[in-house]
Amino acid sequence: MGAIARALANDPDVLLMDEPFSALDYSTRVKMEETIQRIWLEAEKTTVFISHDVDEAVFLADRVVVLSNRPARVVKEIKIGLPRPRTMETRMGEKFHLLRNEVIKAFQSGAVK
Repeated sequence: MGAIARALANDPDVLLMDEPFSALDYSTRVKMEETIQRIWLEAEKTTVFISHDVDEAVFLADRVVVLSNRPARVVKEIKIGLPRPRTMETRMGEKFHLLRNEVIKAFQSGAVK
């Protein structure tokens, strides 16, 4: 959380987050995803969030961009139309699972070979 606070203290136009929660256990990760969503809603900062976790990407994103292996190319861009704020109930909803499956299919079609 300290690293996020330091990054926001500089008031950047864009916040780049490269897998910030990858080393966390599930419970802590979910809490941090909800916290970063709240901060994002309050600060209204453009955020580029890199993640290999499909659930995390769908939960946090307005759009998910699936990239291929090297050389990287855009396989698919998926708009995430889930309302905010997103909660644990969002994760259990049908639309969340449909979007999650769409992201997984995009990986299968071009990113993972």
